[in-house]
Amino acid sequence: MAIQFRKILELAPDHSQRSIAASTGHSRRKIKEVIERAKQIELTLPIDPALTDAQLGRILFPELLPETTGREIPNFEYMHEELGKKNVTLSLLYYEYQTSCRDSGKIPYSYRSYCRMYTTFAQKYKATMRIRRKPGELMEVDWAGSTLTVIDADTGEKLTAYLYLAVLPSSQYGYCEAFLSMTMPDWIRGHVHAYEYFGGVTEILVSDNLKTGVSSHTKFDPVLNPVYRDMAEHYGTVVMPARVRRPKDKPKVEGTVKALSTWVIAALRNQRFFTLDELNQAVWSKLRDFNQRPFTKTYKACRNREEGFNTEEKFALHQLPATPFEMAAWKIATVQPDYHILVDRMFYSVPFQYIGSQVDVRLTSTLIEVFFKDSRIASHARLYGRREQFSTNQEHMPEAHKLYVSHTPESSRNWALSVGEHVNTVVDYLLNHMPERQALHKILSLQKLGKKYGASQLEEACAEVEKVAQVPTVRIIERVLINRKKTSSTTQIEKQSTEDYGFTRGAEYFGRITNDQSRND
Repeated sequence: MAIQFRKILELAPDHSQRSIAASTGHSRRKIKEVIERAKQIELTLPIDPALTDAQLGRILFPELLPETTGREIPNFEYMHEELGKKNVTLSLLYYEYQTSCRDSGKIPYSYRSYCRMYTTFAQKYKATMRIRRKPGELMEVDWAGSTLTVIDADTGEKLTAYLYLAVLPSSQYGYCEAFLSMTMPDWIRGHVHAYEYFGGVTEILVSDNLKTGVSSHTKFDPVLNPVYRDMAEHYGTVVMPARVRRPKDKPKVEGTVKALSTWVIAALRNQRFFTLDELNQAVWSKLRDFNQRPFTKTYKACRNREEGFNTEEKFALHQLPATPFEMAAWKIATVQPDYHILVDRMFYSVPFQYIGSQVDVRLTSTLIEVFFKDSRIASHARLYGRREQFSTNQEHMPEAHKLYVSHTPESSRNWALSVGEHVNTVVDYLLNHMPERQALHKILSLQKLGKKYGASQLEEACAEVEKVAQVPTVRIIERVLINRKKTSSTTQIEKQSTEDYGFTRGAEYFGRITNDQSRND
């Protein structure tokens, strides 16, 4: 039986050797020997709580230490510090230890002895839990078994409030929030708020096998609820549901459920709350006290959960995404001939090329996203209010439709000013003396004439029409342009007929004698 050195020395000042022997099960001779040796080396109380009985024995009786084996003793303090880092394992440290021994010409211990010696050393730190729970690795979530109460201020009805819990096992830092149901929206909202409270995301999310999280549980892999899977993808984490009826798969949250049932639920038993927000303010106040409550175990390196989180785990969390996750619903819609889809009695446009196709629609409280074969083809801000509102993106329209939509009085005036003063006068007359729709139609015809005959010709034609017509119309302007073109064509033909082209045969070619030649003769 191992000698209880600590207990013997702590009982010695106030108890006889006989009573110490009865309490520890050791002989009075051994007890006397331990007490005398402590006096010789001047070992006094209190004894360092970090020292084990084995270490005390080596201090009191160093001559009883076994002879050295000639093997290199590992640096256990270094091992313990390194194991707290991400992805560091005992096998990696042993490989480095072996390499170091080989380089220095020393003999290493076997891997089995290496692990056994470290386990013995790390008992004071409870290091086995630390190895399995790396900082920033896990977040365990669950609903508390006990409930809270909110009183309806109007009817006096007592409403049940359920406590959502999230725990980081490495530091035991927790978060909780009360909801009026345990449905999917509240379940997702609890996760989002927990990540915001922690200020980061863990690598793995361990949840219970609730229907809100797991649709079904097959023999090999659980089938996650689609919304829960989308949330995990948004935050870049992996969901690993606990096994059915296996609470040890998430022991920290199970333990925290019991602790928070006392420090939050039971502590609020005598208070009355008339709104959920009022209840949550009280819950978060008790949560803050819970996270700052000092640890009772002496082996803890930090004073409380909050200090442990800030010093040992916060740095290991992954960064939060730019925007929090919004719960979404999925629907199927068919693109109508006017390149819009109907969703909740509102119309949203998609590219006209998808007319007649079936598309998947993802709906959040603020956004509508349209997918065709897993590719997003459109997105819109979600519409609320009166029925049959339209959200139309001009980029989704055919070219002809874009031209029609972009044709406004302002755009018409800008175009007229870019062409010339007389065209601007005609456009102003049309807009001021006709209904807007009719005037825009006439101006569109005028723009087509400008493209056909040229901007300068159109400006000259409008100037000519202003001189001869009191009411300038597009038909008159078109007739002037046609006549000007015909006149220009006729003039050009006559000009060409008077010009000398090619070789002209003169009188010499036909054997005629010119007057000058005859006079010379």
